[in-house]
Amino acid sequence: MAESSVSNTASEPVALRLVDREFLIACAPEEREGLLESAAYLDRKMRELRANAKAPGFDRLAVLAAISVTHEFLALRKQHGGSDQGVADGLAALRQKLEAALDAHIK
Repeated sequence: MAESSVSNTASEPVALRLVDREFLIACAPEEREGLLESAAYLDRKMRELRANAKAPGFDRLAVLAAISVTHEFLALRKQHGGSDQGVADGLAALRQKLEAALDAHIK
């Protein structure tokens, strides 16, 4: 099942797989590697959560994984004495792309 997000002229579609679902997300070529790494990390988190839960739905897994990853991020940020604006901006951009893909799936 392929899903798409809003794209712009400088973007190209990247296929991401999250717990047996495919999402097409537009991103700039220089962001492709980071997006694929992020999706692989999120997929592992979602699979870990699915293995420890009783038949959770995809949306519930996505929310639980988002909470888990955010918790990890905030703990690391606290350890390093503050926030790195570049990392925060990158995470915000990835979050927007994932939200767009999930919105397209839900509608």
